[in-house]
Amino acid sequence: MGQKCREKSLAGAGMKLSFVFLLLMLGALTDAQPAQEKTALLYPYGPDQHDHKNPKLDDGSSEKVSLTVTFTFYGKEYKTLYVNNNGVISFDSRVNQYTPDPFPLADGRPFVAPYWADVNNILGGDIFYRETTDPTLLARITKNINEYFPKIPYTATWAFVATWDHVAYYGSTTDKGNTFQATLTTNTKTSFIILNYWDIQWTTGGASGGDVETGLGGTPAHAGFNSGDETNFYNIPGSQTEAIINITKTSNVNVPGRWVFQVDDFKVTGVPTEVPKVVDSNNCWL
Repeated sequence: MGQKCREKSLAGAGMKLSFVFLLLMLGALTDAQPAQEKTALLYPYGPDQHDHKNPKLDDGSSEKVSLTVTFTFYGKEYKTLYVNNNGVISFDSRVNQYTPDPFPLADGRPFVAPYWADVNNILGGDIFYRETTDPTLLARITKNINEYFPKIPYTATWAFVATWDHVAYYGSTTDKGNTFQATLTTNTKTSFIILNYWDIQWTTGGASGGDVETGLGGTPAHAGFNSGDETNFYNIPGSQTEAIINITKTSNVNVPGRWVFQVDDFKVTGVPTEVPKVVDSNNCWL
């Protein structure tokens, strides 16, 4: 009897170990899937890519970045830019304003706003950026642009990748963070900007009227482009409304979380006319 009980106990232990192993394997696969989806949407970034990193400073920015090529934006050529902590890439001067204004801004400031809101990277997250001519990345960008704009002959020869990695909002009392990316690319004649939104958990900082416990309410984030005059601008639908939190589900190129624009002579293609749904909607607006 003792031998049978011992054998039964050993067999039961083996089944438990097998079950635990199966759960661990399923967990590993579950963790791997989001990681694979993330790398499919976001271009490589971070220390492994020898990125520069912005200082930990509320409303801060990078130093002036001198570009090795000319980037054409709304018909004007630029060779310097700033990566601003508050979700803006600007061409002439820093943008430390933390509450977004609706476009157009007729104050002469040309900039790209992937997600203009009150970021505080002291509380969490990092802002990375680099200029690159890496052949592997340029080939991937070229493939993407050719897929989205098949009528425009394009081979990328240069790119600038800026990534906001799990950045916190001003006044945050939580661990919420937003991860998004802006990539500028050109072949010296035609220019594109690719905006990638992987994880958006908040819309508003505390100084912009947001709830410090949720990161919602107040004056929500703005996404789009401003040429610096009163004529040329673009607001991604949902900007400065609570619906902007669902930008990870929206697109103008049928890839949820990705918006792509030709910006040398600014053109908007594939944009829906319907306003996106509000917070927590499961609808995919493409």
